Amino acid sequence: MNVLTILLVLLVLSTAAYFVGQRQALTVGGGSAKQLHSLPSYHGFYAALWVALPAIILLVLWLVIEPHIAESVLLANLPQAFSQLSQAELDLRIGEIKRLATGNIVGATISPELQAAADGYASTLTVSRIAMIVAMAVLVGIGFLFARKRISVSLRARNQVERVTTVIMFLASLIAILTTVGIILSLLFETGRFFTMVPFWDFLFGIHWSPQTALRADQVGASGAFGAIPLFAGTMLITVIAMFVAVPVGLFSAIYMSEYASPRVRAIAKPLLEVLAGIPTVVYGFFAALAVAPFFRGLGESVGLGVSSESALAAGMVMGIMIIPFVSSLSDDVMNAVPQTLRDGSYALGATQSETVRQVILPAALPGIVGAVLLAVSRAIGETMIVVMAAGLAANLTANPLESVTTVTVQIVTLLTGDQEFDSAKTLAAFALGLVLFVVTLCLNVYALHIVRKYREKYD
Repeated sequence: MNVLTILLVLLVLSTAAYFVGQRQALTVGGGSAKQLHSLPSYHGFYAALWVALPAIILLVLWLVIEPHIAESVLLANLPQAFSQLSQAELDLRIGEIKRLATGNIVGATISPELQAAADGYASTLTVSRIAMIVAMAVLVGIGFLFARKRISVSLRARNQVERVTTVIMFLASLIAILTTVGIILSLLFETGRFFTMVPFWDFLFGIHWSPQTALRADQVGASGAFGAIPLFAGTMLITVIAMFVAVPVGLFSAIYMSEYASPRVRAIAKPLLEVLAGIPTVVYGFFAALAVAPFFRGLGESVGLGVSSESALAAGMVMGIMIIPFVSSLSDDVMNAVPQTLRDGSYALGATQSETVRQVILPAALPGIVGAVLLAVSRAIGETMIVVMAAGLAANLTANPLESVTTVTVQIVTLLTGDQEFDSAKTLAAFALGLVLFVVTLCLNVYALHIVRKYREKYD
C-alpha cells in the first residue's frame, strides 16, 4: 500500500469519525446543541483530529526514519564480496540494489549476490510498511475511542480544535519561512565556493562571459571568463523592451475597462486579455522565432539596417505581449476598488472624466499599479524560453536591441543542464547568478513596498 492510498484511507476514517463525533455530541446533549459548550460540528472535528493527527505524525516520522534503518539492515547483510569494494564502488552497488528492489532498470549485470541483496532489501521495506500500517491502525483506533469517550456537554471542543488549527497554520508558515531560508543559505554557500575560485570583482564587473573552462593547459577556446556584465545588460535590455510594450498597453486597457467600457464590453474584453497569461511560454517562443524575428529582420533589411536572426527586440516585444495581463488585469481590479465617492466628489467639483482618471483614480490606485508593474518586471526577468528561442545564447555586451543577447536565467539553465560537477566554477557560477538575481528582485520589492506605503498613507 503506497502513501497516497494510506492518506486516502485515513481521510475516509477521519470523515467517518467526524460524523460519529457529531452524532455523539447531540446524543449527550439530549438532542439539542444548546446544552453543549461547543457546536456539534466542533465535536466532530475534535474526533476527526484525534483519528488523523497521531497517524499522520507517525507516518511522517516513519517515512523519515525508514530509509536509514533499511539501509543499515542492507549493509549488515551484504555478502562478504562487497567488503572488498571501495566506498565509491560500494555506494554504486547500494544504489543498484535499491533500484533493483524497487523494480527500476539496472545497468550492470545482475549477479546472484546482487539479486539476493535486493530481495532482502525489498523484504525489509515490505515488513516495515506492514508494521507502519499496523501501528497507524492502532493509533487510529485508540484516538477514536479516546475522542468518543471525551465527548461530553462540558467539553470545550471549539477551543481545542481552534488551538490545533492555529498550530497547524503556524507550522505551515514556519515551513514556508524555513524553505526560503534554506534556499538563501544554499545560494550563499555555493556562491561562497564560487568566489573562492573566481574573484568577486571579476564576476560582478567583468565584461567577458565564457564559462567553459579548459580541461587541458593547451586547450583553445575555453578561457573560463566569468564577467557577468553582458548577462545583466541583456536581462535589462529585454526587460526594458518588454515593459515599454506591457505597461502602456496594459495600463491603458485597464483604464478603458475600468472607467470607459460598458459592463458588457468589460465582461468580454477582460477574459480575452487574461487568456494571454495562460498561453505556454514555449508557444510564445515559437511565435517570436518563426514570426516576429523574421518580420523585424525583413523590416530592417528594407530600410538598410542589419537585424540579427535572434534579437533582443523580438524577444522583448513578445515577452511584453505575454505580460500584458499582469498589468492590465491587476490594475483594472485596483482601479475598480477605488471608492465611488472619490469619483462623485471629483465630478461634483466640475472635473471631467479624464481629469478624474488622471488626478483622482490613478493616484489613489497607484500602490496597486506599482505592484502590478513590479510583478510584470519580475515575470520578465525570470522568463527563459522566449529568450532562448528568440534572443539566443550569445553573451554580447550591447545596448543595440537589433543584436543577439542572453539573460541571467538562460545562463543558469544552460550551466545546470545535464550531468554537472559541483566542484567546478562553471556550475557554481549558476548559484552566483541566482544570488544576484535574488538581491535585485528583493531591492525591487523593497522599493515597491516603500511606494505603496507612501501613497497608501496619502490616500487612505
